[in-house]
Amino acid sequence: MLETVWKYADLPDPSLVRNLCEQLGVKEDVAQLLINRGITNYDEAKAFFRPSLDDLHDPFLMKDMDKAVSRLEEALGNGEKILIYGDYDVDGTTSVALVYSFLKDLGQVDFYIPDRYKEGYGLSTAGIDFAKENGISLIITLDCGIRAIEKVAYANELGIDIIICDHHLPGTELPDAVAILDPKQKGCEYPYKELCGCGVGFKLLQAYCEKNDSDFDRLAARLDLVAVAIAADIVPITGENRILATFGLQKINQEPSTGIRALLEYTKMNRTMTISDVVFTIAPRINAAGRIASGKRAVELLISDDLNEALEFSAEISKYNTERRDLDKSVTEGALEILQTDEFYSTSRSTVVFNPDWHKGVVGIVASRLIEQHYKPTIVLTESEGVATGSARSVDGFDVHEALCECEDLLLQFGGHRAAAGMSLSLENVDAFRQRFEEVVTARIEKHMLTPKLEIELEIDLDRISNRFMSLLKQFAPFGPGNMNPVFVSRNLVAEDVRTMGADESHLRFKPAQQNVKHLMLQAVAFKMGKLYPQLAEGKPFDMAYTIEENHWKDKVYLQLNVKDLKFR
Repeated sequence: MLETVWKYADLPDPSLVRNLCEQLGVKEDVAQLLINRGITNYDEAKAFFRPSLDDLHDPFLMKDMDKAVSRLEEALGNGEKILIYGDYDVDGTTSVALVYSFLKDLGQVDFYIPDRYKEGYGLSTAGIDFAKENGISLIITLDCGIRAIEKVAYANELGIDIIICDHHLPGTELPDAVAILDPKQKGCEYPYKELCGCGVGFKLLQAYCEKNDSDFDRLAARLDLVAVAIAADIVPITGENRILATFGLQKINQEPSTGIRALLEYTKMNRTMTISDVVFTIAPRINAAGRIASGKRAVELLISDDLNEALEFSAEISKYNTERRDLDKSVTEGALEILQTDEFYSTSRSTVVFNPDWHKGVVGIVASRLIEQHYKPTIVLTESEGVATGSARSVDGFDVHEALCECEDLLLQFGGHRAAAGMSLSLENVDAFRQRFEEVVTARIEKHMLTPKLEIELEIDLDRISNRFMSLLKQFAPFGPGNMNPVFVSRNLVAEDVRTMGADESHLRFKPAQQNVKHLMLQAVAFKMGKLYPQLAEGKPFDMAYTIEENHWKDKVYLQLNVKDLKFR
């Protein structure tokens, strides 16, 4: 288990804490949690705790939005055929489902998801040819297109217009599209920069509704798709994303669209869904379609209005997810074996592993798995359609996209953001790329970035934990990047009633006790910490970092501490 550094949140100005306590009638620890999130007064707290769709930004603040809406109106008014084009991952397929399902009643609309293995990521020549063959004159790209300079030029030659809706980082040159919607592009003054691809698609439809006095409620009814995309793409759950995620989760829990409802049938969840639940139950199933078969199947599920049909799609996709898990396990084992047997990786500051036989659909997942055990910027490559293709994942503080820019001459294509990216390159360039990437990472990365960190918000005694305190914490949700579930620390504890869990006894369950402090005998669970059983069982004192959660078991709900790390004293 990697040694983790505990990084404590800065203590706020005591006067800010006092003022917030007085304005809200809360205790100092709750005030500090709010200040950590940039909330310093009553009005900001009200907006945080009571999100409103009325607080969404004006979509026409986004650069080119007027052009995009005008071209969409023209196409609908003239009866042109429109193609909704999106990537094959969760963000892409939910984006396509959202825009297609809204526009299909307004005009002639079709959708297209590229084949992960034959076409690869983003706008493809095959997709443009499909549009030409089917008399389509307007393509709306979602979650892709910002770097598709040559493909957009090809579409222009064929007389096909393109509206790009993307959220990835642009290159130095932009495609010659009719309109480019991407809050990260230069000159875009849109006040919120962290939308996911589905969020940008939502803003296009919001703008269309505003300009045409269309029924916004019909659009808001699909916010469950936006929430799934926000969760799966791990964008910050702050500002506008927090509003969209809040109402999207309400939709999932109260009245989900048919496709999401069908997926929920297979999760067997008997509690209110959270962002974390979406990440670990709904998102992998949607992703599995594009990883194992075709992302088109995921869109067909998400746009279905027939529950029986949707349940059939969901059953098929759940089978893909089982196959994906098996592939994930086998490829991870193979990659870890390379790291353990090749001495280069014992001193390297990056990880680039390649095997032509690995399944392309799981390389991104495997990159994340490797970082869990070897905390370095990581790239996993395989062979597909005669080229090396793969995914990158980064560590906290290191910009992997920027590193790839310095390897651009060795790459055929790449794109992404600070934390994750995808790329393709010629097979003969794999060794040179591995060497170059290592040189770039070594030159750029700081030593502290190579050690995992755990962000600690507050130190509290166990007697602070109660059902009332939990009810306050629940109001901070939805949790995610930028608003993580608070991690607390309690010190000088001992464990009682220590037990192992799991078939391989790799998990622990125990009751933490604090000397001279009266408190509820709370249950704590420590996943993947089974090796610590002897020290806990013998009564060795420790400090514990944890989150406070509600566990649902057989119609009962009780508080539980989810242990993030232990440090013995």
